[in-house]
Amino acid sequence: MPERTILMVDDEAEIRKLMSIYLKNEGYQVVDAPDALTAMDMLKKQKIDLIILDVMMPGLNGIDACLKIREEYTMPIIFLSAKSEDLDKIHGLASGAEDYVTKPFNPLELMARVKSQLRRYYMAPEKEVSSPFLEKGNLKVDERTNEVFVRDREVRLTPKEFQILSLLLRHQGQVFSIQQIYEAVWKEPFYKSDNTIMVHMTKIRDKIEENPKKPIYIQTVWGVGYKA
Repeated sequence: MPERTILMVDDEAEIRKLMSIYLKNEGYQVVDAPDALTAMDMLKKQKIDLIILDVMMPGLNGIDACLKIREEYTMPIIFLSAKSEDLDKIHGLASGAEDYVTKPFNPLELMARVKSQLRRYYMAPEKEVSSPFLEKGNLKVDERTNEVFVRDREVRLTPKEFQILSLLLRHQGQVFSIQQIYEAVWKEPFYKSDNTIMVHMTKIRDKIEENPKKPIYIQTVWGVGYKA
């Protein structure tokens, strides 16, 4: 297995030092940054396989940094934050992160999440159709390159948004509940109070639908879920 490089971004030097020790002991290469702007500059200079990103930092905060990173990169991002409310987690995940860990945290738990995200990211997904292209009307998805086009115009989706859209397009006409979508994409148990799917659906529609209030590609089946 090739050596993976982790970018640790936190304004607390002790946290960066602690996690660097744990990550290096597991065989990862580690680079760190004290702020988001430094981290984004580092992304241009070397290949990064996963980012551990603090939310509350001076200057550019982690949420805004994640949104900017997602304009160009698809590697997994794990947020670290002292904010533990559900809305904070939803906001973080909706910005494009794959996971959200609250401070204070157990380094061993964070290590387990790093391994899990890397395994999912580099594992070749099972294709349920022979063609890598998924289409519905003027919407076209290329599962080989993770590209999405509407009327031949490229649309940029976050990794989770892409996975949700692909899931629905692979099974056009089938209605998926919020729980089914969440567990299929996040690979973890669903909690009824979690509004993550609704937030992601809103963002996907804003990007692919000509009129998000009257969607044609992703339809809501009230009281049941969503379908393509």
